[in-house]
Amino acid sequence: MAKAAKTIKIEQTGSAIRRHHSQRSTLIGLKLNKIGRTAELPDTPEVRGMIARVQHIVRVVGGK
Repeated sequence: MAKAAKTIKIEQTGSAIRRHHSQRSTLIGLKLNKIGRTAELPDTPEVRGMIARVQHIVRVVGGK
């Protein structure tokens, strides 16, 4: 049996209005684009790096 991949759950808490286009693109890449939306993504270094770029707009809700 294969191990279940670890996931991380994130929520957007801030607006993308008046943010640089690269931050908006990062939010879309994280499957977020409205305040209050949550997404469950694999816990990989790439996703962690994307979260670090927009850490002032998102928060980590939990992980498995």
